[in-house]
Amino acid sequence: MTVSPDLAAPRIPRPGTPGSARPATPGLLRSVFRRHAAGVAVITAQGERPVGFTATSLTSVSVDPPMISFGVGTSSSSWPVLAEAEHVGVHVLGEHQRDLAATFARSGADRFGAPTRWHRGPEGVPVLDGVLAWLVCRVVARVPAGDHRLVVAEVVAGDPDGAGRPLLYHEGRFNALRD
Repeated sequence: MTVSPDLAAPRIPRPGTPGSARPATPGLLRSVFRRHAAGVAVITAQGERPVGFTATSLTSVSVDPPMISFGVGTSSSSWPVLAEAEHVGVHVLGEHQRDLAATFARSGADRFGAPTRWHRGPEGVPVLDGVLAWLVCRVVARVPAGDHRLVVAEVVAGDPDGAGRPLLYHEGRFNALRD
């Protein structure tokens, strides 16, 4: 059997040369994912007080039934509430909401104080106003994944009709989509 040169095993560069493989470390993972543009979402939940955080790990899991997933760090200030919450809010942010994304990403911020606009939505979940789209979802699983938990949730309600274009996260910054 002849192997086409296009299908031959890729050449692995020697360590220390440009394009060489590096050992797996948290820094390597961060560096690689800085190169990956991701949509920006805010996840919310209601405990004794509302909690929320900015996420770039939002993923559609299933259409039937409609399900999503996202990752949350177990050291996050939101985790104790999310660990017990039956429902979560998922908010897709628009490019006009960089400040909102930064507020929900900042440790120690009053995330639900002014100027954040929100209301209680279905199942008592905090729903942010002015977002591109939002969902309220019932948590069905919390899967351990290193220093995070992968939360899987089934959609129970939502609104896809906000105006604007999506906010992206790339190279450590919030960015607008370019055509």
